[in-house]
Amino acid sequence: MPKASMPLFTGVFVAGLMVLPALAQDQPVPPATAQTVVATVNGTDITMGHMILLHSRLPEEYRQLPKPVLFRAMLDQMVQQTLLAQSFDGEIPAFVEMSLENEKRGMIASQAMQLVIEEAVSEDAIAARYAAFVAGIEGQREFNASHILVDSEQAAREAIAELEGGKEFADVARERSTGPSAPNGGNLGWFTTGQMVAPFEAAVLEMEPGKVSAPVETQFGWHVIRLNEVRTATAPTLDEARGQIVDELRSNAIETRLRDLTESAQITRVEPDEIDTDAIADTSLLLE
Repeated sequence: MPKASMPLFTGVFVAGLMVLPALAQDQPVPPATAQTVVATVNGTDITMGHMILLHSRLPEEYRQLPKPVLFRAMLDQMVQQTLLAQSFDGEIPAFVEMSLENEKRGMIASQAMQLVIEEAVSEDAIAARYAAFVAGIEGQREFNASHILVDSEQAAREAIAELEGGKEFADVARERSTGPSAPNGGNLGWFTTGQMVAPFEAAVLEMEPGKVSAPVETQFGWHVIRLNEVRTATAPTLDEARGQIVDELRSNAIETRLRDLTESAQITRVEPDEIDTDAIADTSLLLE
């Protein structure tokens, strides 16, 4: 199995944190940029950018340490890593190259995705989507219904007979319904048109609150429906809907971008039935 690269927190690094004094910065120091060189090892620069990236990967307990102490310990480790890397004169193992390729691919893809999101999720886009959302629900009716789901029309009629005999709908639903809402007395919560399968919706639209339907058949089985309440939908405020809208814009933008890229790309790939898929867990292959 390939040897792991030097970890972020070597014994030297941790030990250094234990003995280094807290360094005061009483004198003004010039501001740093990501390109500011903080060390040079045999001509190889270590920059503040390298330090920032290393710091971002530290556990929270280390990031709470005084910055001067942490700076020196981190820089000590990066200098040591640079010296060891420079001393390596063998052929770079394939697994190292592949790891770097994976890391680079993932980071660049993340940046590309972020640019797509930034372009798609603007205040104008949010406002436009909110306006369309509000227009789509203003005046729309919402329904609250319960149902008893059984596997035959006969069982549905037996449930209705119990209801007509005075038994509570929720009790019959808990005892007879095979649907996931049974423990909740069959209550399905609030929904609008288009959210339920057609036969179920058609029955609800013909009902009045408090009434119970005749048996209704759908692909899920036979339903006995009780319409509990009807109300007119109220649009949320922009602030209330913002999170949902941003998520939708982000998801749609990424999906569209990936679809466009895929359609215009030349891609060949191996399918699972064309290769030994157990190989993905065999790290010994990296040493070949």
